[in-house]
Amino acid sequence: MDDVIRVFVGADRSQALAVDTLAWSIHRNTDRKVEVKTLLGVELPEPKDPRQGSRTNFSFARFAIPELTGWQGRAIYLDADMQVFRDIGELWDIPMNGAKILIQEEIPEALAEPNKVGAPSRRIKQCSVMVIDCAATGWNVRDIVAGLDGQYSYEELMYHMCILKEEEVGYRVPFHWNSLEHFDQNTGLIHYTDMNTQPWVSPDNVLGPIWLRLVNEMLAEGALALSALQTEIDLGFFRPSLIDELREMPHEQGFDPEAAARYTAQDRKAGFIKHAEVYARKRQRDRLIKAALAAAEPGLLIS
Repeated sequence: MDDVIRVFVGADRSQALAVDTLAWSIHRNTDRKVEVKTLLGVELPEPKDPRQGSRTNFSFARFAIPELTGWQGRAIYLDADMQVFRDIGELWDIPMNGAKILIQEEIPEALAEPNKVGAPSRRIKQCSVMVIDCAATGWNVRDIVAGLDGQYSYEELMYHMCILKEEEVGYRVPFHWNSLEHFDQNTGLIHYTDMNTQPWVSPDNVLGPIWLRLVNEMLAEGALALSALQTEIDLGFFRPSLIDELREMPHEQGFDPEAAARYTAQDRKAGFIKHAEVYARKRQRDRLIKAALAAAEPGLLIS
């Protein structure tokens, strides 16, 4: 077993500070030696077919992890939009039992159909938390991306890990280690997976106060500067109402919808657009797909 727990976090620039809060939550809940590294800035290829292109700037980053470790030992992959509450050693110590990667088990039926505005009608298990045997996978991200030009689709790669045989995938990451917009006494990791209600872009997430308390702890202990938050706000990555909500903390006796509505109005007045860069990337991808289809079928009208 490796002495150092290696955690790699997928993120784009808009989530850089979210990576810092995730790393803080990891370190504050373990006595073990942990290295948290962001995959921000890792050079990633794109397939020639724009229909199979990455949905975010870090979609394919997880496949670069074995190479980044020199194909040695194991590593954990996490998305940036997460917060940890228990010793990450619990996740690290799950036995591989011959599998090359470990991903999420089936979602409990009672939690699969969320009662939440903006959420999918049904949640499905994700590969956003992965334990990777870096030596066994031997992944080369360039070869994997090249496979998207005819061998398999984006969905088959990202959701079904089609580059591995079924027996090479262990579905043993418990739901409480990828708790999708859910928190209870067993939760090891919350995944704020619904983009439009992530606490740094929206005051409407009933779990948001949990993340806000973490940020206030970091501010109090000097692990985070208020100026750093203001920089993210000025860049349009975080909502303008965030600092006011951190100061006021109106939800300590239960979620206050009137306060949330007030912050939403503040953000709207300031012209804040949630995940502006992500949606700009999506529009660009849609344009590329339309252009490719039009080139393949001249005269085809595409609305």
